[in-house]
Amino acid sequence: MSQVPRELKIREELRTFAVVLAAGSFLFAYNLLTRGSVVLPARASEAVQTANVLAAAAPTKYVEQPARIRIPHIAVNAAIEHVALAKDGSMDIPKRPMNAAWYELGPRPGEIGSAVLAGHINWYNGARGVFRNLHKLKPGHTIQIQDTNGVVMVFVIKNIQVLPAETDATNVFHSEDGKAHLNIVTCGGVWDKRTKRYTKRLVVFADKQE
Repeated sequence: MSQVPRELKIREELRTFAVVLAAGSFLFAYNLLTRGSVVLPARASEAVQTANVLAAAAPTKYVEQPARIRIPHIAVNAAIEHVALAKDGSMDIPKRPMNAAWYELGPRPGEIGSAVLAGHINWYNGARGVFRNLHKLKPGHTIQIQDTNGVVMVFVIKNIQVLPAETDATNVFHSEDGKAHLNIVTCGGVWDKRTKRYTKRLVVFADKQE
C-alpha cells in the first residue's frame, strides 16, 4: 500500500493539533523579525472551529514540500525553510534573512487550505530581507512555488492587507472554501522602539492558478 495516504493523514492530525493548541493558549501567532516576537491572538472559538474544518477536509491530492519561492515582479528567488512552532507558541521564523519560511503544520502550497509563508524585511545589521519589497505587489501579480521535485505552481495575488500588529490572525492560517491558497506575511508600518516590533503586518493573499 502506498505511504502517501498515511502521510496525509498524519499531517492532517498535526494540523488539527496545532489549531487546538492555539485555542488552549488563546494564541495563534508568528514571529516576523528576529528582534522581537509578533503575537497575534485568535479567539478560542474560531480556533476550535478551524480544527474541525481541517479534520474534515483532508486534501485528496498529494503535493510535495515547497523548496523555492519566486516573485518575478520584485525579483525574489529564494529558498524556503520549513518551520513549526517556536517555544512561545508562535510560528517560527527563517534563520537567514534572504530565505522564506513555510509553516509546516499547515497545508503545503497547492493543497486545499491556506499555506502560510513568512519572511523578513530586514536583519540585525541593517541587511535587507527577502520580502523588503513585498509592499510593491498588486492584485494580479503572480507568485511561483517550486516543490522538491522541481514542479512549479503559480499563485495569483487577490488581495493585499496592511493590518495592525494585534489583529487576529485566524483568516491568515485557514480557509473554508475548499480552494488552495498561499498567504505571505511580513512586517509593515514603523519600528516601535518601546515594544521592539513593527506596528503593522503586511499580508499578501493569493489563490492557486488553475
